This record gives sequence, structure tokens and C-alpha cells, in this order.
Amino acid sequence: MKSTYVITAERLNLWYGKKHALIDITVKIPRHRVTALIGPSGCGKSTLIRCFNRMNDIIDGCKIEGKVMLDGEDIYAPHVDVVTLRRRVGMVFQKPNPFPKSIYENVAYGPRVNGINDPDKLDRIVLKSLKDAWLWDEVKDRLDDSAMCLSGGQQQRLCIARALAVEPEIILMDEPCSSLDPIATEKIENLIDDLKTKYTVILVTHNMQQAARVSDYTGFMFLGKLIEFGTEKQIFENPREDLTEKYITGRFG
Repeated sequence: MKSTYVITAERLNLWYGKKHALIDITVKIPRHRVTALIGPSGCGKSTLIRCFNRMNDIIDGCKIEGKVMLDGEDIYAPHVDVVTLRRRVGMVFQKPNPFPKSIYENVAYGPRVNGINDPDKLDRIVLKSLKDAWLWDEVKDRLDDSAMCLSGGQQQRLCIARALAVEPEIILMDEPCSSLDPIATEKIENLIDDLKTKYTVILVTHNMQQAARVSDYTGFMFLGKLIEFGTEKQIFENPREDLTEKYITGRFG
């Protein structure tokens, strides 16, 4: 039986050169829930979620200490295959980044890379992924069109579909609505709420109202530290730490 927590970080520290960017982070991420990380710019939110699929590995001068456990396995252990890890822990970035390919090929790209070339199987994967990303009805008649012709909100949902196509367990979202208009943002937020029935979602956002709307659990970060972590209701209605309360109520800084 799987644990209630899909990711556990223990005494996690990260340096970019001499800059101590994450300081003694210990947190447990609940499975099949939406966890939001809030806090001012530069506090370490994006750095933290990039530890969960080892995206920080590609940054020169990055040093990490501590543990990050995925289903009980230390993802920084020497034997861990990073490519497999990133299939299990997908990522959606701040700005939509579709490939300059057709809508269909954007979604089929990951499965193809992983050795799936059977046309019928690819068709099923593309259909399911686009439906799970709430995009199928809008693009089903133009799958051969360029993804670059989609609106910003549609492109972001396409990127979510692309992440879903390789059947991850966890979806990391780094400010996925920051470049979108309010209507597209609402669609993404509703989609996030739906995705947690099948996946664990970890969301970085500067928008506290968004965090309150979509998250089940919320963590407040400041200057590389996780100041407080709890349920959305507890964090926004009854924060334990003075710093959290000041940030939530706008009396910060």
C-alpha cells in the first residue's frame, strides 16, 4: 500500500555557487492533492519544485544536500535514472512552450521518445491526454495544425497534455497562469482541480487568491526557508507564524 505522502524532503539544502538558496527544507507532499507554494519573488519556490525532478542538475555550480524521497526512494541516489524520474515527475513551465510541430505531434512526442510508435496506441494516448487537459473538444478537428496557432491558454493546456502523455505520477507547475488572461486562468484552475483525481499537483504561484482557490495544502516560503506548511484553510485562516500572517494579510515588507 502506498504512503499518504508521495514526496518527502528531509533537511534539503541547495546552493547556487555560494548562494544558499534552500535552507533545511523538510516537507511531506500529500498524494492526489494540490499543494501550492507561495511567497515573494526569489524566496526559493521554483528552486524547490525543480529539486523534485532534478531540474537543478543542469545548472552549473549547483550543490544539494539532504534527501528527496519519491515513494520511499531517494531520487538523488547514484543509481537513479534521471530520464525515468522526469517521466514520473512532469513539469509545466511559466510560459507555454509548445514545440513548432502539429498539435498531435506535440502530445505524441514524449511517447515516441519512449519507444511507442504504434499509430493506434499513439492515437489513444493523444486522445486521452487532450481530453484530460480539457483541450480535445477545441482541437479535435485540427490536430495537424501547428501548435503555434493556438491561443496562449490553449498552448498551456497543450503543454499540460504533453506532460500527461508520458503518464506521470506528479505534475509540477511553475506559475502556469502568469502569462494568461483571466478566462484562460480560470480554465487552468478548474483543470488543476480535476487533475488531482489522477495525479499529484505541486503549484508555484505568486497569486495568493489562486492558491486559496485551488490548493488543498499550502506552503509559505521566505528567503529560502519553508516558514509554514499546512492545509489551505489553516494557512489562510489561522496561520501559526507571524511572518505567514503578515504576508497573507498584505502587511509584509
